[in-house]
Amino acid sequence: QVRLVESGGGLVQAGGSLRLSCAASGRTFSNYAMTWFRQAPGKERELVAATRWGGGSIYYADYADSVKGRFTISRDNAKNTVLLQMNSLKPEDTAVYYCAAGPPGIYTYWGQGTQVTVSS
Repeated sequence: QVRLVESGGGLVQAGGSLRLSCAASGRTFSNYAMTWFRQAPGKERELVAATRWGGGSIYYADYADSVKGRFTISRDNAKNTVLLQMNSLKPEDTAVYYCAAGPPGIYTYWGQGTQVTVSS
C-alpha cells in the first residue's frame, strides 16, 4: 500500500508561483510513474504533468499543453517526493490538484488533493 499526501496549495495572485509537493510512504517509488492531475469545479479531471521512469537514472516528463513552459515536475527519490513547480499562474489554473502513483492509465494510488486558487 502506498499513501500519498499533497501539500503546498493556497491562494496566489495571477502571475505568481506555487510549489506543490507529494510525499509517498509505504514503499519505495523510484520506478513508479507519478502524475499530477487537477480538477476544477464543474470540469473533468485533467492530467497536468507526469514523470515516468525510463530505466537507470533516466526519467521522462510530460505536460499538458496548457501548462507547458510554466509548470515543472520533478522528483526526489531519496525523499519519496514529487514536486510540481507552478509559475506564471493564471486564474484558469484554479483547481484541486491531486498526485497519483502507478502505471499511466491505471494510477493505482491517489492523494487527497490540495486546493490551488489563483486570483485575477
